Order: sequence, then C-alpha cells, then structure tokens
Amino acid sequence: MSFASAVPSPAADAVAERVRGRLREEQIDPIRQPVRVREIADAEVRRHNDFALARGLEYIDDEAACARDVLARVTGYGPLQPLLDDPDVEEIWINDPQTIFAARAGRSERVPLRLTDDAVRDIVERMLHATGRRVDLSQPFVDASLPDGSRLHVVIPDITRAHYAVNIRKFLTARRTLDDLVGAGAMPAHVATLLRDAMTGGRNVLVSGATHAGKTTLLAALIGACPPEHRVVTVEETFELAVTAPDAVSLQGRQPSLEGTGAVSLRRLVKEALRMRPDRLVVGEVRDAEALDLLLALNTGVPGAATIHANSADDALRRLAALPLLAGRNIDAGFVVPAIATGVDLVVHCRRGPDGHRHVEEIVETTGRSHEQHVETRPLYRAGESLAKTRAETESPAPIRDRERGRFAS
Repeated sequence: MSFASAVPSPAADAVAERVRGRLREEQIDPIRQPVRVREIADAEVRRHNDFALARGLEYIDDEAACARDVLARVTGYGPLQPLLDDPDVEEIWINDPQTIFAARAGRSERVPLRLTDDAVRDIVERMLHATGRRVDLSQPFVDASLPDGSRLHVVIPDITRAHYAVNIRKFLTARRTLDDLVGAGAMPAHVATLLRDAMTGGRNVLVSGATHAGKTTLLAALIGACPPEHRVVTVEETFELAVTAPDAVSLQGRQPSLEGTGAVSLRRLVKEALRMRPDRLVVGEVRDAEALDLLLALNTGVPGAATIHANSADDALRRLAALPLLAGRNIDAGFVVPAIATGVDLVVHCRRGPDGHRHVEEIVETTGRSHEQHVETRPLYRAGESLAKTRAETESPAPIRDRERGRFAS
C-alpha cells in the first residue's frame, strides 16, 4: 500500500466540496447510502476533468485514487482511511503529524504518510463527533469507541510536548473463536478444548499478559465459547470486546461532564451488571478498585471472566490480590487472598514473541487454598513443555467449586 503526503490538492479540495454540496442538496446520509455517495464522487471527479483543460484547472490523472481520497474526506477519516480499511493493520498511532506508525501481525512499521497539525485535529474531532466524548484542556485524555468497534485514545498538549498523540486499536474479526486461534497457532487444539469446557462449565477464567499480548482477543473468543443460552454482561471502560453471544448486554464507563459530574466508574458498572441476571460477568480489564467488586461477585456464584496486565499467571494472581486494596483501608490481604483462591479457577497467560506472534504461554489452576498470603496453583499447560499436552489431555476435569461454601464440591 502506498501513501502520499497529505498536502492539500486544489483539485481534490474542489471535488470534495462539490460532493459535500450535493449530499446536502439531495439529503443523502453517507452511512446509510454509501453506494450513492461513491457514485456522486466518481461523477464529480469525471466532471472536473471534463472541464479542467478548457478552464485551465489542475487535471486529475488517477481518477479512481482521487475518488477514494474524496470519499475518505467526506465520509471517513481522511488520509488515515486506507490504514483503517486495511484488514491486516491491527493498530495505528500518531506521535506527531510527521511520525505515524502501524502494526501488522504484532510488528510495527513506520508509515510513509505526512499530515499537518490541523489535519490530525480534524480527524480526531470527526472520530469523537459521534461518541459523546470530548478532549480539551480540562480533559486532555480521551478513550472512545469508533463505529466499527475500534478503540481511540488521544492525549493533547500540554500533557504531550507539542502535538496530539493518537492511538487507534482496530477491531479485527479474523480471529473471533477459539478454533480461529488454534488455526493461527496461538494455542494447540487440546488447550482450546480445555478452555471451552471451562466456559461451558461455569468456571472463572482470568486472562493475563502484557500490552498487545492478545488478551482481549482471547477473552472475546472465550465469550464466544459460552453456551448460547447463557446471558453475558460485559463491563469495559471503553467498548472493545466483540460480543457475539445471542443474549448479551455491553456496558461502558462514562467520563465526567464539563461540570465534573455524571462519571460512571467500572465499580458502579460491575454492581449494576449483577442486577441484570448474568450467567457470565465479563470485565474487559481489571486495573483498579473494581477488582474488589469482581471478587465479591465471583464468590457469590456468578461465573466471571476478565483480563489483567501481568508478567506471568502467578504474577496475575498477585496483582489481583493487590488491586482490591485500593478500594479502602478496611480491605486487607487476609480477606482478598482467600477470596481469590476460592473465586478464580484458571489463569491463562498470553505472550507476544519478538516476531510479533501471540500465543498462550501457560495455564494454571488454583487449588482453592492459600498459604502465607499466596494463592496455591498447579500448572495445566505450558507452551513448549512436552509433558503439558499429556497432562491437559489425560487428567480428569478439575472438580467444580461450590462457591457458596467456598470449597470444592465432591
């Protein structure tokens, strides 16, 4: 894919303005009538060239490319639209208007695209227009979901040095099931069976890993493995999970208003989700005091799943034990660690290798016991170990935990 510098073209500017005028005149909604918009763009490009030579105007050599550029300006996100349309691009980030990167297959590359500060601000404003979220001096950070499910994160000066910093994590549909992940080499087939059985059996699963390790992709696939009759309620700061369950509700947090009111936290959403009769409660990412509310839910019989940043499966349990302490001084490890031991069943740790390949590195199971403020676990799978497959395939399924009594049922 080739990119040109985003320096304004007088011909493309003129065509884009005429296309906008016709859309307003004919009252055409670009979202609902994309075919008609494309027809108008093609027609206006041809019309420009019909009169260009006679009127001394700039002639458009590549009519098809100009029509795509006009469509991106009118209905899309300008020079970034080709990257957003590319199914292989996973993430796009702008460090400054001259420094833009994209990630494919877990590896980043610099994109030969040059923008201006005004162009970046215009793209961000268009992206935020339909989200109900804002970014300004009083709110210099913003997280938002784009219409296709991609996640937008923006930071503006003076938090950044001089330019907008923009990240767009795209919503990819190529790997939506556990079988898709098996086909991509992220896990062996017997591990997918183990995880599918855990979800259908109502076990609680924590997905851990570093940034870009594939946690959200795996969590979405786990949701897809839930029985179709199960009601799934997801809770996220910003919509990112691709939920395809037939009975599902997705909730996201809300930023405060200009007056500093109206914010909705993840803690509030977890509590509200429990009133919605969930058969599976899903927290997109546990990173703060909402960990306490999640643990309380897991220990009252509500099956759950969540992601957490960590360096290993055992580290994920240690981090999960620390986060509830942020909820208040009356919470201590003496309460939290046993709650994790009886509330979490499996921890699935994901890793991204130097080549960008993402895979499940290990799976551990809690035993239901804790010792000296440490949750006891046993390994079920570790990538590359010859005994892992035999153990995961031949051992009998772990007993289902009686959550009301906080111990294993016979």
